[in-house]
Formats: sequence, C-alpha cells, structure tokens
Amino acid sequence: MYRTHTCGELRISDVGKSVTLSGWVQRTRKLGGMTFVDLRDRYGITQIVADGSQNAFMQEQLNELGREYVIQIQGIVIERESKNKHNPTGEIEITAHTITILNKAQLPPFTIEDDTDGGEEMRMKYRYLDIRRNPIRSNLELRHRMAQAIRKYLDTQGFLEIETPVLIGSTPEGARDFVVPSRVWPGQFYALPQSPQLFKQLLMVGGIDKYFQIVKCFRDEDLRADRQPEFTQIDCEMSFVEQQDIIAMFEGLAKFIFTEAKGVTFEGDFPQMTYADAMKYYGCDKPDIRFGMTIYELTTLMKGKDFKVIDDAQYVGAIVAPNCAAYTRKEIDELTEWVKRPQIGAKGLMYIKYNEDGTIKSSIDKFYSSQDLEQLCQECEAHAGDLLLIISGDQATTLNALCELRLELGNRLGFRPKDVFAPLWVVDFPLFEWDEESQRLYAKHHPFTSPKPEDIPLLDTNPQAVRANAYDFVVNGSEIGGGSIRIHNSELQAKMFSLLGFTPEQAQAQFGFLMGAFTYGAPPHGGLAFGFDRFVTILSGADSIRDVIAFPKNNAAKDLMAECPTEISQAQLEELCLQIRKK
Repeated sequence: MYRTHTCGELRISDVGKSVTLSGWVQRTRKLGGMTFVDLRDRYGITQIVADGSQNAFMQEQLNELGREYVIQIQGIVIERESKNKHNPTGEIEITAHTITILNKAQLPPFTIEDDTDGGEEMRMKYRYLDIRRNPIRSNLELRHRMAQAIRKYLDTQGFLEIETPVLIGSTPEGARDFVVPSRVWPGQFYALPQSPQLFKQLLMVGGIDKYFQIVKCFRDEDLRADRQPEFTQIDCEMSFVEQQDIIAMFEGLAKFIFTEAKGVTFEGDFPQMTYADAMKYYGCDKPDIRFGMTIYELTTLMKGKDFKVIDDAQYVGAIVAPNCAAYTRKEIDELTEWVKRPQIGAKGLMYIKYNEDGTIKSSIDKFYSSQDLEQLCQECEAHAGDLLLIISGDQATTLNALCELRLELGNRLGFRPKDVFAPLWVVDFPLFEWDEESQRLYAKHHPFTSPKPEDIPLLDTNPQAVRANAYDFVVNGSEIGGGSIRIHNSELQAKMFSLLGFTPEQAQAQFGFLMGAFTYGAPPHGGLAFGFDRFVTILSGADSIRDVIAFPKNNAAKDLMAECPTEISQAQLEELCLQIRKK
C-alpha cells in the first residue's frame, strides 16, 4: 500500500512503529550531518529525518528531493529531541529507511505556504497548486462540513432534496441569463437558471410541502468579491406557512450550521429590523450590527444657516467615530478623499471634533456657532473625544456614502473582527422599486413575491408604498440569504405582472405554466435561499468567495486555469445554426 498512516496522524504513542507515509515535499533542511524533510498531505505535516553518520545513502536521497516532489517514505517513528508544539505531529519524526519518488515536480510558480508569495491571478491560474495550501484546503473542508450539516438538519425537519432542471426557458426580468443554443431546435435557446424559483413553487403545487436543494445557479452580471457567474444556493420552499414560520425554520438551520461548522452558539432569537430602519440607521439593507456608529439625520437641524452645501442638500447625515477627536487634519483629508471616490460618490466630508477637554473644533464653524455645534454633538449623542463626520447631498448617495464610511472606520478601528458573528433578519421590504431610466416599476425581489395582505388595496392607488412579505438574512454586513411568501393566487399574480409592465400575452408566454398551475389549487407557500458560497466565506473569514470555491472565475468572469470562455469551431457554429458577429 502507498501509506499506512496520513501525515497528520502519528503521535508520541506511535513511537517504535514501522510506518509508510506518502505525500508532497513541503521543504528540505540540512543541519550539520542531518537532513530533514517536511512531508505534507491533506491531513498535516510529518518530519522525516536521515542521519548521515548512520545512513549516508538515505541522506543523499533526501538531499536530492525538490519542493512538491511526490514521495513515499518507509521508516520508524521516533521521539523528536526538539519538539514543535505548534504542529500536532511535532513530538515525533520518522527515521527514513527507504524512499520512493512517485513523481518529480517542477519548481512551483509560488510557494505552497499559508502566507504565499503568489498573487491572486497567479494562484487562480495554478489553482490545483493553490488548493494544496492550508487556507484554501481548510475552506473546502468547511464547505463540506456545512453541506453535511444542512442536509442533516433539513432531513430531520422533513424536507425532501429534489433536483430541478438546469436547461430552462429564459426569463429576462432581473439579471441577464446565460443562454444555451439548441441544436435540435435551430434558433431557439435554453437558459441556465438564475434560481429554481418557478420549479420549487410548482413542487408546492404538486404537494411536496418541504423541498430543498443545494443547487448551482447562474447570473450573467458584473462581478465583485462576493459574486460569481455560477454560484451555489441552499434553496428551500415550504407550504402552508407564514413569514414567521419560515424565519423560525431557517434561523434554526443557521444556528445548526454555526454550531456544527464553527462551534458557535447563539442564545435567543436573532434580532429583526425593518428595511426602513436599516436604511435610516445604517444606510443599507444589510447592516453590520457588530458595532454601533449608526447614522443620525441632521437635515432639519443644519439647514437655514446660509451654508449652500447644506441648504441645497436633500439629505444631511452624520456618524460618530468614537475616540477619534485626535485625528489629524491629514487623516481627515484622507477620509475626505476616500468618500469622494467615484464608487462612493460623496462631494465632501465635514467634521466636528468634540475634544477630550470639552472644546469643539469644526470645519464648518464659519456657519455654525459654538452653541450650534454643541447641539449637533448632543443630537448625535457624541461624547468628549469623539469625532462627528457629516455628509450632505441627495438622499440615496449620501446614505450609501455614510454606510461605506461607517464600515471603513469599523475596519480601521477594529470593530469588525472576523471571528465574531452578528446575524439578523431584515423584514418589510418595499414590493417595488422605481427605475427612472425606464420609467417603470421593478420587483424589489422577484415578481412572485406576495405583498403584505394589509397592503394589497394599495396596489391600485399607491403601489410604491406596498410592503413585501419578504425577508433577508444578514450576517456581519453581508446578505447571506433572502426569501418571501409567494403569490399563490392567479388573479393576484396577473395583477403583479401588469404592474411590472407585462402584457397578458407576455406574462402567458413566459410564466403561463405557473399561472396555469395556480388554477389547480396552489397552497399558500414561501421559501428562502441562502447563498452557500457567501455563508462559507463569512464563517471562514475569507475576503472573497473565490477563496471558498474549488475552481472559481476571476472578476472578468474568466477561468484562468482552464482558459475559458473560448471560441468554438466553425463546425460547431454551423451545427447550431449560429453566426458570430464581431464587435
């Protein structure tokens, strides 16, 4: 056999055993007449030793090994003289008797170490080498444990895991679809699912009252650190439920995942926050509640002082940075430039320093008296030593800028440790959002989300005031999942399509099978989908979901290792009746 033990298995109790290990050479060290080799596999590292005074031939063989050589070692377990308490196998080593080189290796393009010298692009190109590193391997192990915990929990709750189609019809509403040409039906296309939404609702119509699936989904959208063109959802649906039933069920799942995967437990229910409060106090619908520094609106209080920057603004808001009154002008100027970046969009940053001695210094004292500034400090509940940071402008941009500034300061001040988790539910989302460019309503979540029953009359009079029976699950400022109670009435679904600008013919063409199914007795139902990749990212402490996916795409939606997407041959194009038009 290639091995009797793994490289992370042997302990002091194994001293004297004859063993066979196989793995990769992590490094080779020569100390006097001794040669040491660290042998690595998925399970750990074991030190191999050869004493030149006793076995010169074996020492010579070890000396010839290069990094990442795949080898087999046979030898005896002995106790180490110089023990390594940081390594589980650090009390023992293997005196090598025989060595077999199973495969030689070129020098890797980056070091296979926890703190590697390889940049992300290089590591993605050689992803099979990157996976050998502990951080990536441990993330994949965490992902495995989470998947097992999910299936274990949902099985005990009576859920059935059911697969849904990957080749479906295109639904243009929402993100762009990836489309697949049909050879059998020239000129016609399948789409890859952005989610199994329609099918899981049809499963409810079919009487499967508890469904789940760990499923691949696809969206052709601009990428960032927490997005991939193909991603994995924990997709769930239930019948005969209301919003609180679903929140209770999947809060239980989330707690089970935290405990099984990370050993983290929570007392009591997760907090719930309305969408309106999340936007008011945090400037976004996915607040990080690990720390305070909430937003204070100062619009009314600051207007009327002949300060154009304020008087012309739609909205004025502030956050309080605790114990930051000692910030220098240079540090504040750097923050000002940070919020003025195009991706943030603020036009500037004003400040009020509430110094430790009780004095107040401000960048706006030309327009505001000391009493005015003191009143602003009181309004924002600032204390001596704190720094008020104020932004003005249109409401959406200003709230976003304050949100981003809050998170940036939270990072700088150490308020966002990766090993602390603060989950919450955000509820009562708007059902619609208005798009100025197209001058039409869009569904805030998707067209199948039910309005709050008490808000249904507003669909005819003030649809933008209608609240959705929808909820998002947020952890540490990241949206981990979301869902809603679905529309199960064909008349209400037709009304929803009409408000979204669908003609009856368009609605029938795209969703006729769903609306038809509703006429045969659809139960009240709802569901939720957790973003599996994002959930693993949060629990692992990784900075990007690319670090928790075995073979990810980069920010340009390219697989650098497999070098795709690629062009296809002319023969394939002709078989599919396609022509390529160059831009």
